[in-house]
Amino acid sequence: MKRVAIWLLTALMALLLVAVALITHTSHFKPMRLDWFYTRVFAVFALDSPEMLSSMRILPGWLDFYSGELDDASPENASRQMARLKEDLATLDSYDRSGLDRDGKLSYDTLRYFMKIQADGEPYQYHAFPVNQMAGIQSTLPDFMVQVHQVESRGEAENYITRLQRFPQKFDQVLATLRVSESKGIVPPRFTVEKVLKQMNEFVATPTQLNPLYTSMRDKLLKVADLDDAARAKLLEKTDAALNDRVYPAYRNMIAHFTALQSRATENNGAWSLPDGDEYYAWAVRMHTTTNMTPQQVHRLGLAEVARVGAEMDAILKEQGLAEGSIGKRVQQLAARPEQQYANTEEGRKAMLAHYQSILDEVNQGLGAAFEVRPKLGVQVQAVPAASQESAPGAYYMPGAFDGSRPGIFYANMRAPGETPKFAMRTLAYHEGIPGHHFQIQIAQELQGVPFFRKVIPFTAYQEGWALYAERLASELGFEKTPLDNLGRLRDEMMRATRLVVDSGIHYKHWTREQAIAYMMDNTGMSEGDVTAEVERYFVAPGQALAYKVGMLKILALREQAREELGGKFDLKQFHNEVLMHGALPLTVLERVVNEWVAQRKRA
Repeated sequence: MKRVAIWLLTALMALLLVAVALITHTSHFKPMRLDWFYTRVFAVFALDSPEMLSSMRILPGWLDFYSGELDDASPENASRQMARLKEDLATLDSYDRSGLDRDGKLSYDTLRYFMKIQADGEPYQYHAFPVNQMAGIQSTLPDFMVQVHQVESRGEAENYITRLQRFPQKFDQVLATLRVSESKGIVPPRFTVEKVLKQMNEFVATPTQLNPLYTSMRDKLLKVADLDDAARAKLLEKTDAALNDRVYPAYRNMIAHFTALQSRATENNGAWSLPDGDEYYAWAVRMHTTTNMTPQQVHRLGLAEVARVGAEMDAILKEQGLAEGSIGKRVQQLAARPEQQYANTEEGRKAMLAHYQSILDEVNQGLGAAFEVRPKLGVQVQAVPAASQESAPGAYYMPGAFDGSRPGIFYANMRAPGETPKFAMRTLAYHEGIPGHHFQIQIAQELQGVPFFRKVIPFTAYQEGWALYAERLASELGFEKTPLDNLGRLRDEMMRATRLVVDSGIHYKHWTREQAIAYMMDNTGMSEGDVTAEVERYFVAPGQALAYKVGMLKILALREQAREELGGKFDLKQFHNEVLMHGALPLTVLERVVNEWVAQRKRA
């Protein structure tokens, strides 16, 4: 027995040494297997982002080593990440792609595209504006704490407080990045500086115990069963102290920086005004659309789409007795009718949110003819947090947690319910919820048998293209009940068409902010508040707004091409499987996937 025990111990030690050797090799050298390389790439990326780990919740609770940390936003870490990206790209290129099967090539090509386009953007690392009126750290970090950081135990509450105490460190890292950008002549637009200052001054003017960072903690603690009143009071006292001693001073330092910056931020110009601005914008167009389109091609496509969609809107408006004036003016007249407005009251907001939820419930029950696969996780409608309403878009989607602890959430902006007329609500719900972002993102998260990066990798043209395609699909399936509902769909499609014109106009053709606002007002019928927020969004995120229409047109073209080539063999459910069941893809890769499916169906 003693000899057997020695043999077993020796065997276990040998296995342990082999495992250690494999882990060491995989961690520091080219992994022996490509799927090990994929795992390493994602693991290193995830470990570098504690905020992403909190958002996804892919690790069990006993492995929570990250909930007291925030992401490193320093210039030094950005440089390290870029160097690692380029090394990983070189390693990926060293593998033999030719021996992979179809799905293996799909993973390879998807990751390579993502890495390559990011590496191509290295010269423009400091062209972004990490503090902006739409999604700057001054609003996204508090939103992260309120919406994502869960507090279901004393330990998680302590981690919440620790993260609050780390605000100064994170803000200092962002300030260091801003100083590098400004040293290169990269300064945000004047309106961005003004609006960011307004947001931050309002934040620190709020008494700490009325701040959402405090009230959220208070509400979360009430749901922690194993805490008594004294323990809750102590944790809230520490939260208040963290806000007073750490969070508010961090904001005041950022306020001081932006106050000083006002003397330099005197213009509202697009990317063309930045160093190498034309090259930067051309890269942003390629990156966001996952195509080789040029800014000029984008602009021409936009003008054509505005004309096409405008003709359809004009016909409906004339049927409604509105024949005079621009399309935008006539849509506004229609939207202002009392029967199209929810009251700007608490009751009106609640009724509007309830209507959104009923729209989602209805469409979810009626998609059997178009979808074979659906996400397991549900979607809820919630109001955009009050502190973010002024500069936030009309709506957005936040994915559910991987562990199922948080559903997908469709956030609707309640700053002024009348900004979204009732006839536009269906389209917005289909885009952000079902069958739009919720279907696409959650189905991707629930994929089995693929490298993990395929569940989360972002390609804007695919994701936003699908959501815009979903609006059209819902209409085709009969969920737009009236001509006015269809007008709402066309109004939003027109907004995406004008984005092609306006984004390229601002960043390529030197349009002014006022010129862009006037163009959207004339063509969309959106409220001035919504249009202003949209245009100012384009200034701080060049190229992102192009992805919607470019992606939608590609998916629609692939569907119609498949329908024409397959005839009676075309199956809408199977087409949607091919689009959705591989995760987000560059449009060039998606086209290959659909073409291969068509060829396979032809042979069947």
